[in-house]
Amino acid sequence: MKELVFAGGWMMVPLLLASVLAVAICIERFWTLRPSNIAPKHLLAEMWALIKKNELTPTRLKQIKQESHLGSVLVAGLTNSKHGRDITKEAIEQAASQSIHDMERFLTALGTIAAVTPLMGLLGTVLGMISVFNEIMAQGTGNAAVLAGGISEALITTAAGMIVAIPSLICYRIFTRRIDEIVVFMEQEAMKLVDVLHGDREVSEAAEG
Repeated sequence: MKELVFAGGWMMVPLLLASVLAVAICIERFWTLRPSNIAPKHLLAEMWALIKKNELTPTRLKQIKQESHLGSVLVAGLTNSKHGRDITKEAIEQAASQSIHDMERFLTALGTIAAVTPLMGLLGTVLGMISVFNEIMAQGTGNAAVLAGGISEALITTAAGMIVAIPSLICYRIFTRRIDEIVVFMEQEAMKLVDVLHGDREVSEAAEG
Protein backbone atom coordinates (compact mmCIF):
# COMPACT_ATOMS: atom_id res chain seq x y z
CA MET A 1 0.00 0.00 0.00
CA LYS A 2 2.81 2.42 0.90
CA GLU A 3 4.43 1.77 -2.45
CA LEU A 4 1.23 2.66 -4.28
CA VAL A 5 0.81 5.86 -2.28
CA PHE A 6 4.36 6.99 -2.99
CA ALA A 7 4.11 5.93 -6.62
CA GLY A 8 1.01 8.07 -7.07
CA GLY A 9 2.91 11.29 -6.41
CA TRP A 10 1.99 14.30 -4.32
CA MET A 11 -1.63 14.28 -5.48
CA MET A 12 -2.14 11.20 -3.28
CA VAL A 13 -1.82 13.41 -0.18
CA PRO A 14 -5.09 15.36 -0.68
CA LEU A 15 -6.77 12.16 -1.84
CA LEU A 16 -5.77 10.40 1.37
CA LEU A 17 -6.96 13.34 3.46
CA ALA A 18 -10.27 13.32 1.59
CA SER A 19 -10.67 9.59 2.19
CA VAL A 20 -10.06 9.98 5.94
CA LEU A 21 -12.59 12.81 6.12
CA ALA A 22 -15.16 10.82 4.14
CA VAL A 23 -14.80 7.79 6.42
CA ALA A 24 -15.16 9.96 9.51
CA ILE A 25 -18.31 11.63 8.16
CA CYS A 26 -19.85 8.31 7.13
CA ILE A 27 -19.28 6.73 10.54
CA GLU A 28 -20.64 9.78 12.36
CA ARG A 29 -23.72 10.06 10.13
CA PHE A 30 -24.50 6.33 10.25
CA TRP A 31 -24.50 6.57 14.04
CA THR A 32 -26.39 9.87 14.24
CA LEU A 33 -29.04 9.25 11.58
CA ARG A 34 -30.63 6.26 13.27
CA PRO A 35 -34.42 6.55 12.92
CA SER A 36 -34.91 5.26 16.47
CA ASN A 37 -32.67 8.05 17.72
CA ILE A 38 -34.18 10.87 15.65
CA ALA A 39 -37.86 9.95 15.32
CA PRO A 40 -39.02 7.23 17.75
CA LYS A 41 -42.11 5.55 16.30
CA HIS A 42 -44.22 5.53 19.44
CA LEU A 43 -43.29 8.96 20.81
CA LEU A 44 -46.61 10.59 19.90
CA ALA A 45 -48.59 7.80 21.61
CA GLU A 46 -46.40 8.11 24.69
CA MET A 47 -47.03 11.85 24.82
CA TRP A 48 -50.81 11.32 24.64
CA ALA A 49 -50.54 8.80 27.47
CA LEU A 50 -48.67 11.36 29.58
CA ILE A 51 -51.30 14.01 28.77
CA LYS A 52 -54.11 11.69 29.87
CA LYS A 53 -52.31 10.99 33.13
CA ASN A 54 -51.60 14.70 33.59
CA GLU A 55 -47.88 13.88 33.78
CA LEU A 56 -46.66 16.01 30.87
CA THR A 57 -44.92 18.57 33.05
CA PRO A 58 -42.60 21.33 31.75
CA THR A 59 -39.65 19.24 32.93
CA ARG A 60 -40.88 16.22 30.98
CA LEU A 61 -41.52 18.37 27.93
CA LYS A 62 -37.97 19.69 28.10
CA GLN A 63 -36.66 16.14 28.36
CA ILE A 64 -38.72 14.98 25.36
CA LYS A 65 -37.48 17.96 23.35
CA GLN A 66 -33.86 17.11 24.08
CA GLU A 67 -34.16 13.37 23.44
CA SER A 68 -34.98 13.46 19.73
CA HIS A 69 -35.67 15.72 16.76
CA LEU A 70 -39.24 14.46 16.56
CA GLY A 71 -39.63 15.32 20.22
CA SER A 72 -38.53 18.91 19.61
CA VAL A 73 -41.01 19.22 16.74
CA LEU A 74 -43.93 17.80 18.73
CA VAL A 75 -43.13 19.91 21.79
CA ALA A 76 -42.98 23.03 19.62
CA GLY A 77 -46.46 22.26 18.32
CA LEU A 78 -47.85 21.38 21.72
CA THR A 79 -46.55 24.48 23.49
CA ASN A 80 -47.93 26.77 20.75
CA SER A 81 -51.29 25.02 20.33
CA LYS A 82 -53.16 27.65 22.34
CA HIS A 83 -52.31 30.29 19.72
CA GLY A 84 -54.34 28.64 16.96
CA ARG A 85 -53.77 26.19 14.14
CA ASP A 86 -51.68 28.49 11.94
CA ILE A 87 -49.29 29.45 14.72
CA THR A 88 -49.01 25.80 15.75
CA LYS A 89 -48.09 24.76 12.21
CA GLU A 90 -45.61 27.62 11.93
CA ALA A 91 -43.90 26.59 15.17
CA ILE A 92 -43.72 22.99 13.96
CA GLU A 93 -42.25 24.07 10.61
CA GLN A 94 -39.59 26.16 12.33
CA ALA A 95 -38.60 23.29 14.63
CA ALA A 96 -38.61 20.86 11.69
CA SER A 97 -36.42 23.21 9.65
CA GLN A 98 -33.84 23.29 12.43
CA SER A 99 -33.99 19.49 12.75
CA ILE A 100 -33.46 19.01 9.02
CA HIS A 101 -30.50 21.39 9.13
CA ASP A 102 -28.96 19.32 11.94
CA MET A 103 -29.59 16.04 10.13
CA GLU A 104 -27.92 17.34 6.97
CA ARG A 105 -24.78 18.37 8.84
CA PHE A 106 -21.58 17.30 7.04
CA LEU A 107 -23.51 15.98 4.02
CA THR A 108 -22.41 18.94 1.91
CA ALA A 109 -18.80 18.07 2.70
CA LEU A 110 -19.41 14.41 1.83
CA GLY A 111 -21.08 15.35 -1.45
CA THR A 112 -18.19 17.67 -2.25
CA ILE A 113 -15.69 14.89 -1.63
CA ALA A 114 -17.67 12.57 -3.92
CA ALA A 115 -17.65 15.22 -6.66
CA VAL A 116 -14.10 16.53 -6.29
CA THR A 117 -11.99 13.40 -5.75
CA PRO A 118 -12.45 12.09 -9.32
CA LEU A 119 -11.27 15.49 -10.54
CA MET A 120 -8.30 15.29 -8.20
CA GLY A 121 -7.52 11.86 -9.63
CA LEU A 122 -7.85 13.25 -13.14
CA LEU A 123 -5.48 16.09 -12.23
CA GLY A 124 -2.98 13.50 -11.01
CA THR A 125 -3.41 11.71 -14.33
CA VAL A 126 -2.73 14.89 -16.28
CA LEU A 127 0.33 15.69 -14.17
CA GLY A 128 1.62 12.15 -14.64
CA MET A 129 1.20 12.34 -18.40
CA ILE A 130 2.91 15.74 -18.49
CA SER A 131 5.82 14.13 -16.67
CA VAL A 132 5.87 11.35 -19.25
CA PHE A 133 5.95 13.76 -22.17
CA ASN A 134 8.66 15.85 -20.52
CA GLU A 135 10.81 12.74 -20.18
CA ILE A 136 10.13 11.86 -23.80
CA MET A 137 11.25 15.34 -24.84
CA ALA A 138 14.38 15.12 -22.68
CA GLN A 139 15.44 11.50 -23.26
CA GLY A 140 13.42 10.22 -26.16
CA THR A 141 11.41 7.04 -26.01
CA GLY A 142 14.28 4.75 -25.18
CA ASN A 143 13.95 4.82 -21.34
CA ALA A 144 10.95 2.57 -20.78
CA ALA A 145 11.30 2.59 -16.98
CA VAL A 146 10.85 6.35 -16.73
CA LEU A 147 7.88 6.31 -19.07
CA ALA A 148 6.28 3.46 -17.16
CA GLY A 149 6.74 5.37 -13.90
CA GLY A 150 4.90 8.42 -15.21
CA ILE A 151 2.07 6.34 -16.65
CA SER A 152 1.83 4.38 -13.39
CA GLU A 153 1.52 7.62 -11.42
CA ALA A 154 -1.27 8.72 -13.71
CA LEU A 155 -3.20 5.46 -13.36
CA ILE A 156 -2.77 5.25 -9.58
CA THR A 157 -4.18 8.71 -8.92
CA THR A 158 -7.14 8.05 -11.22
CA ALA A 159 -7.93 4.81 -9.41
CA ALA A 160 -7.50 6.45 -5.99
CA GLY A 161 -9.90 9.24 -6.91
CA MET A 162 -12.54 6.70 -7.98
CA ILE A 163 -11.99 4.56 -4.88
CA VAL A 164 -12.73 7.56 -2.65
CA ALA A 165 -15.54 9.01 -4.76
CA ILE A 166 -17.70 5.92 -5.33
CA PRO A 167 -18.28 4.94 -1.66
CA SER A 168 -18.66 8.61 -0.73
CA LEU A 169 -21.38 9.07 -3.33
CA ILE A 170 -23.17 5.88 -2.26
CA CYS A 171 -23.16 6.96 1.39
CA TYR A 172 -24.31 10.45 0.44
CA ARG A 173 -27.30 8.99 -1.41
CA ILE A 174 -28.10 6.65 1.48
CA PHE A 175 -28.03 9.48 4.02
CA THR A 176 -30.12 11.77 1.80
CA ARG A 177 -32.73 9.06 1.35
CA ARG A 178 -32.77 8.28 5.06
CA ILE A 179 -33.28 11.95 5.94
CA ASP A 180 -36.14 12.20 3.42
CA GLU A 181 -37.88 9.20 4.99
CA ILE A 182 -37.42 10.57 8.50
CA VAL A 183 -38.75 13.99 7.48
CA VAL A 184 -41.86 12.44 5.93
CA PHE A 185 -42.53 10.48 9.13
CA MET A 186 -42.00 13.59 11.27
CA GLU A 187 -44.42 15.56 9.08
CA GLN A 188 -47.06 12.85 9.44
CA GLU A 189 -46.70 12.75 13.22
CA ALA A 190 -46.77 16.55 13.44
CA MET A 191 -49.97 16.73 11.36
CA LYS A 192 -51.60 14.15 13.64
CA LEU A 193 -50.70 16.35 16.59
CA VAL A 194 -52.13 19.46 14.95
CA ASP A 195 -55.34 17.67 13.99
CA VAL A 196 -55.90 16.33 17.50
CA LEU A 197 -55.10 19.62 19.22
CA HIS A 198 -57.63 21.44 17.05
CA GLY A 199 -60.35 18.82 17.09
CA ASP A 200 -59.94 17.40 13.57
CA ARG A 201 -58.87 13.95 14.72
CA GLU A 202 -59.47 11.67 17.69
CA VAL A 203 -56.58 10.94 20.05
CA SER A 204 -57.03 7.20 19.53
CA GLU A 205 -56.72 7.61 15.76
CA ALA A 206 -53.51 9.59 16.09
CA ALA A 207 -51.98 7.13 18.52
CA GLU A 208 -52.73 4.19 16.24
CA GLY A 209 -51.25 5.84 13.18
